[in-house]
Amino acid sequence: GLPGAVTIATNMAGRGTDIKLGPGVKEAGGLAIIGTERHESRRVDRQLRGRAGRQGDPGSSQFFVSLEDDLMRLFGSDRIAGLMDKMGHKDGEVLQHSMISKSIERAQKKVEENNFGMRKNLLEYDDVMNSQRDVIYKRRRHALFGERLAIDLDNAMYSVCVGLGEQYAEHKDKEAFKVEVMKHLVIEAEIRDEDFAKADPNVIGEALYHQVKDFYHRKMSALREHMLPQLQQILEQNGDRIDSIAIPFTDGIRGLQVYASLKESVEQAAMPIVQVLEKNITLSMIDDAWKNHLRAMDDLRTSVRMASYEQKDPLLIYKFEAFNLFKQMLVETNRNIISFLLRAGIPIQEAPHETRRVPEQHTDMSHMRVNKAEIDARGQAYAANEEDYYTEAPDPMPVKRAPIQSGPKIGRNDPCPCGSGKKYKSCHGKGAEG
Repeated sequence: GLPGAVTIATNMAGRGTDIKLGPGVKEAGGLAIIGTERHESRRVDRQLRGRAGRQGDPGSSQFFVSLEDDLMRLFGSDRIAGLMDKMGHKDGEVLQHSMISKSIERAQKKVEENNFGMRKNLLEYDDVMNSQRDVIYKRRRHALFGERLAIDLDNAMYSVCVGLGEQYAEHKDKEAFKVEVMKHLVIEAEIRDEDFAKADPNVIGEALYHQVKDFYHRKMSALREHMLPQLQQILEQNGDRIDSIAIPFTDGIRGLQVYASLKESVEQAAMPIVQVLEKNITLSMIDDAWKNHLRAMDDLRTSVRMASYEQKDPLLIYKFEAFNLFKQMLVETNRNIISFLLRAGIPIQEAPHETRRVPEQHTDMSHMRVNKAEIDARGQAYAANEEDYYTEAPDPMPVKRAPIQSGPKIGRNDPCPCGSGKKYKSCHGKGAEG
């Protein structure tokens, strides 16, 4: 806004900013905007033009476009360039014609339509994720703030039981059903044969649900009774120094630390610990499942692009498969949460095994005791005859072997020492030749 000043900016810089004009600038014509190209969007061009003439100030704008710009090259610049050559225009010559302006306008409009289609398609894909995200975030919010957590857990328990009933009621395989219940819900299903024979998943699931719910309440009551005396002892001994306590829980596979107020846990009979356990395991399972689901959705979105080659709508296939993936994710999440809560327990630290005391082994030295006279006698015997000493007296020291003495060497043509009258080389010396 100052006289003689030039500001170089990008297309999108300083949008909506009023440039105050300095002294003498208004008289010179105000701010002059010079554009070196036309943007793909007409909206951005208008924003750049709007830099001048704001708040009633004078100003002007001028844009320069080359036929080699991306916008012109993609939308008919060759046709315009050929026409200009026929009209005798030379390279670098300024062209101002309504046909060129309209061509640029059409090119910008076409790009805007393409971008709008891309954004619309992207939004339709994101709408699928948003609907799923709302369900997950709502459930996380219930667990995080304690709202409806008990109802969500009860619904998850019922859903798991009915799901197991649907899985095996059709085939009427009661034994496989009992094995699957024991695997996931840690109880032995008590279903009457006539109920199972009806193959009604709701009846089977309802009966199983009441058993699981009763078992869960009894398990948590027993767990609270087990923890309460220890919590009271800790509060009595260290209550002035400890505000909260960390309690480990495990289902035999995964572990989880639960932090709760020590005083409130004692006053409410360990109920806050159970509530925090339900909250933490719900959040943990939902978060892990949601992260894996997001990766699966990304892979699905990449794979459905090939459906267009089969004359199918990729978006329709994406919605159908995404619904199945989300439904399966909810089933597995509910099953993992309920399974952990039914198996949850405090790991018992085993006492260190008592080390069996091995009696020290003492070497019996009684048979090695000798008196001074025997030592002197052996020393004299050793000095007198070393070979006799090693031969006669057994001693733990290694025995020194005497060198092997060889006899006189026998020639090949000498008579054999065996007395046969033959030469040594023809008799006992055959094997020694060579």
